[in-house]
Amino acid sequence: MAKGRKVIITCAVTGSIHTPSMSPHLPLTPADIAQQSIDAAEAGAAIIHLHARDPADGRPTPDPEMFMQFLPTIRDGCDAVINITTGGGHGMTLDERLAAPLRASPEMCSLNMGSMNFGLFPMLQRYDEFRYEWERAHLENSRDFIFRNTFKDIEHVLQTLGEGCGTRFEFECYDIGHLYNLAHFLDRGLVKPPLFVQSIFGILGGIGADPENVTHMRRIADKLFGDDYVWSLLAGGRHQLPLVTMSAIMGGNVRVGLEDSLYAGKGQLATSNAEQVSIIRRVVERLSMDIASADEAREMLALKGADQVGF
Repeated sequence: MAKGRKVIITCAVTGSIHTPSMSPHLPLTPADIAQQSIDAAEAGAAIIHLHARDPADGRPTPDPEMFMQFLPTIRDGCDAVINITTGGGHGMTLDERLAAPLRASPEMCSLNMGSMNFGLFPMLQRYDEFRYEWERAHLENSRDFIFRNTFKDIEHVLQTLGEGCGTRFEFECYDIGHLYNLAHFLDRGLVKPPLFVQSIFGILGGIGADPENVTHMRRIADKLFGDDYVWSLLAGGRHQLPLVTMSAIMGGNVRVGLEDSLYAGKGQLATSNAEQVSIIRRVVERLSMDIASADEAREMLALKGADQVGF
């Protein structure tokens, strides 16, 4: 472990998994999403990963106009890299998922590296009541849902958004096979190093949140990509802090945020995204590592720069 190594903190501010009834601190309106993003950047996040919500009831939305209500505010309020989802939310078509990124032409977008089951329905057991009826249906419908990311879909995203907009990607890998899918695109020259590989643990349908899986995922990524990638890790729910800490110890980067976990400790809801960023920042710094600034992250990931976006 090299002293002074720079660790990139990504903060995923709202996502499309958790629903309004699960936490009063989940940002739903454009104003709240913008403020929590700026606060997370001030706390140490170099990258802000963003979804949009309908402010009327908090449901996920792909509407570019909704994104444009907070993207310029975040850009003007901090220097963080803005990373927009291409995963969107359950039930969205690929065209819907790409509408906002193509409008905004950001420095970075997430890109899921394979089709998969994506089960949210176990969360139904944790809540007796919901503020909005869509929440229950949202969770239940995941029982019979396949999150589609075919090879053709991925090729389309790489061509239209990558080549067309100069956007680079956070390659989201929920299982070992997703690493091999990414290696396939690297072999074909459709993606270029440095690859930003986000290993994801603890989603029902993907690889489990076990330390053995973390070491295996890292080992296979090293085998496939060598020095051509930058590794990061996120983990769902209660697994967030232990596994992202493990990533930092192993030479990786970290992702936190209310998209991935609503908690700041056992039984303690996080009051903001910035709180989670502050927690992992303290951990990383106590491991004798430095936090990467936004500009350092841009250099590490070969991004086009904040002056080249479309918002």
